[in-house]
Amino acid sequence: MKKSSARAPVKPALSKPKTNLLGLSRAGLEQFFLDQGEQRFRAEQILKWIHQQGVMDFAAMTNLSMALREKLETIAKITLPEVAGEQLSTDGTRKWLLRVDPQNSIEMVFIPENGRGTLCVSSQAGCALNCAFCATAKQGFGRNLSSAEIIGQLWLARQLLAETAEAPKITNMVLMGMGEPLLNFEAVARALELMIDDCAWGLAKRRVTVSTAGLVAGIKQLAERCPVSLAVSLHAPDDALRDQLVPINRSYPIKQLLNACREYVADDRRAKITFEYVMLDGVNDSAPQAKALARLLQGIPSKVNLIPFNPFPGTEFRCSSQANIDRFREILSASGLTTITRRPRGQDIAAACGRLEGDILPRSQRIARLRTAQTRHHPAPGVIA
Repeated sequence: MKKSSARAPVKPALSKPKTNLLGLSRAGLEQFFLDQGEQRFRAEQILKWIHQQGVMDFAAMTNLSMALREKLETIAKITLPEVAGEQLSTDGTRKWLLRVDPQNSIEMVFIPENGRGTLCVSSQAGCALNCAFCATAKQGFGRNLSSAEIIGQLWLARQLLAETAEAPKITNMVLMGMGEPLLNFEAVARALELMIDDCAWGLAKRRVTVSTAGLVAGIKQLAERCPVSLAVSLHAPDDALRDQLVPINRSYPIKQLLNACREYVADDRRAKITFEYVMLDGVNDSAPQAKALARLLQGIPSKVNLIPFNPFPGTEFRCSSQANIDRFREILSASGLTTITRRPRGQDIAAACGRLEGDILPRSQRIARLRTAQTRHHPAPGVIA
């Protein structure tokens, strides 16, 4: 029997995905160009084009050779999250809804103040830590953001603010939006490196703050990699209560957390840890609790931010009375702790602390909705536009 000489069809080679240069730090860009047979200095040129001049079109990067610009068009890209909505508060605070993929959107907030402008960005779509008083936690967890999606928030905010009548400047960055930054450490670290790189955003380390619920291992990593300002969501003066309010405390109890905080500022005499403390009526706002907190923080270079609780639908908590907040602050101040009561901003647009929700589909819900949509023969629902 004669064998067939027909050959199996050759499958076309899959093209390599383009690299998004937006989220690459200086070291990442240097390696990218070395891999292309180019010189390291190209990284500095690209950093300045993207982050200082806001240029996304390779063809407009005129100090690159024509051949390199054409090559970049085929192997690289510069892509941003998509702006899906914007709200302006009566106090000048702005909040944007940003679509990062068909199933997840995040929120970022700009807070203008006298002589400064603070941008609050997200590090995750949703959050997995389930802090009891936080609206973001009730949304569940979608996924980690990439470094491009984190730094892209800063890039977008600068462009959007430049189009307003006031054209305010961003002077401070805080990773206090959606998510726990230290659970997305590598992407956050690359974004931080871009924020403080003189060829990118050039922000001083003290003007960049990472807020954590208390991941001790992540605090140690941050100290080694990129020691920017640190804020810790404390919210209780003892483990029993903090276990209920901030469940990660069961893994990293207060003593272990505070030891990590001491180590974080040990080599910088000017550095201070910011301790965030949300004021919950009848839960953590008594005078004995204020005295316990004062004893707890003695000897740690720090300041305390008292945050009036911002209610959200379905919550069981209420904000402490102004009298209790004032008494709590006076007790801490009398003990020598620098203490301020944070003025709520953007309350009318749900932009205040603990209120960012975005539009997140946890994985289990995402799969269930997709299956339902396929059964009904219509597309699965997307994010809020």
